[in-house]
Amino acid sequence: MKVIILSAGQGKRLLPLTAKIPKCLLEIRGKTLIEYQIDELHKCGLDQIIVVTGYGAEKVETLLQQSYGRQNIKVHYNPDYAKTDNLVSCWKVRDEMDEDFILLNGDTLFEAGVLRALLASPVSPITVTISHKDVYDADDMKVSLVESQLVKIGKDIPSDQIHGESIGMILFRGDGPMLFRKELEGVINEPSSSHRWYLSVIDAIASRKTVIICSVRGLLWCEVDYPADLKKADRIVTGFPAESVFESAAEEPSRQKTVAR
Repeated sequence: MKVIILSAGQGKRLLPLTAKIPKCLLEIRGKTLIEYQIDELHKCGLDQIIVVTGYGAEKVETLLQQSYGRQNIKVHYNPDYAKTDNLVSCWKVRDEMDEDFILLNGDTLFEAGVLRALLASPVSPITVTISHKDVYDADDMKVSLVESQLVKIGKDIPSDQIHGESIGMILFRGDGPMLFRKELEGVINEPSSSHRWYLSVIDAIASRKTVIICSVRGLLWCEVDYPADLKKADRIVTGFPAESVFESAAEEPSRQKTVAR
């Protein structure tokens, strides 16, 4: 199974920390965000990794080479990163979507247990990983559900229809990669496509076909968008269980934890 990590953005909301490096190279306790992601992927046996770069691409490639050599990590450069959103990054790497894969935002930190829960979820073409909290803010990518089925995903869902938030990790299986590519092809030439999130494509698919969710309530994760998020990330990574990268991807987490969100 492939994993596609979208790491093309600069992370302007983190300036001046990202004035010279992209967000994915910010360090927490001496280790970059993208290294945390890749190491947790490796713990689950996922080593066929594609990284979409943009801002600071050469620095990202250098770090990946130094840390992992050529261990199945491929890099795709999005030259339009500065004037487009992540839907275009998905389009740039669409040829890699030829088998089951996980699509992962480059600013999502997570423990391996999150991945294990997603991989163990009921098989469906598209599965969106979600979590829950008491209060959602305007920047959260919120979801509306009917039982385990996604019916709406976006930032503007009315408060009485919010049932969780996307954590930026989606699993495509079976027909899922084809459905996603086909939907991308249908919108990429629209004038608005350059400023759309790829989750708008998931929202469109969910209006016609079944998209299910996997809740990771109680497991450790956070996204890094603002300087204050780095403090949350520090708490998150200190709670990651120590384990071998050879540990089985099918093994379930042995304990519940509090989400630092």
